[in-house]
Amino acid sequence: MEISNSPKIGVISGLERHKIRKKNGKIKIKISGGGQHAASITIFILIILTIYGFCTFDYKDLNFLNASYELLANLRTVFLHPKPTHFTLLEGLYQVIITLGLAFLTTLIGAAFALIIGLFAAKNLSNEYLSNAIKAFVAFIRAVPTVLWVLIFAVAAGLGSVAAVIGLSLHSVAYLTKVYSESYEEVDSGVIEALKASGASFWQIVFQAILPSTTTSLLAWTFMRFEINFTNAVAMGAAAGAGGIGFDLFMAGSFYYDLRSVGVIAYLILSFALILEIFSTRIKNKYLT
Repeated sequence: MEISNSPKIGVISGLERHKIRKKNGKIKIKISGGGQHAASITIFILIILTIYGFCTFDYKDLNFLNASYELLANLRTVFLHPKPTHFTLLEGLYQVIITLGLAFLTTLIGAAFALIIGLFAAKNLSNEYLSNAIKAFVAFIRAVPTVLWVLIFAVAAGLGSVAAVIGLSLHSVAYLTKVYSESYEEVDSGVIEALKASGASFWQIVFQAILPSTTTSLLAWTFMRFEINFTNAVAMGAAAGAGGIGFDLFMAGSFYYDLRSVGVIAYLILSFALILEIFSTRIKNKYLT
């Protein structure tokens, strides 16, 4: 599309709602639709509410400058002077491995169930009503935070690893069912119709067309859920007494108030999270490309 350099710019087809500005020989087109105005108003209102909230907080005679200084001092102790006090480094590594085991177990359970349930949730493989019912049910499960599911199951099983495994697994099933079904729905419908026309059964279609075409996507989503479950497992160790490094973090931060031990635990968690990211990236580059 060519726009004349004349100072008078006429009506341009398709740009009636755009403002055209010319500066330093360059023409800038600024979209000024209703959506942009609504977004600007929303951001402005949120900024005003945030400022109002900070101004009306009950700080209980708290000196903001002193509190900020103490926060920086605590962060310096945590990250610059880490030292295990109530546990050894080997014990910390062992607890991280327990947390990894919890994350791996719940991801494995979730993937196993979601692999099958996702087939019946995919609209190109299942009945539309059944697909919508399954998607609505797993959406309800995903809407409830993982920690709440763990606490709900803790009523029956008690606080500990059992409630954590059930809660994390349930949320993993709901999460992976959604992403697996969407991956199944991306398979070319022509391939499925061709297999049906040749007399292939439902499971033959699944193993001959669906799974080979979606393996890359399924593994990528599974790795992502494993990383999410690792962070959730740390939180469950603190909130639900599931053990692992999360429980040690809770004890060091609240019971002992040992900031140096908190720093060691923080570095252990960050290190293993980085190792998981590197491992998953290498796996995807080696086998999924």
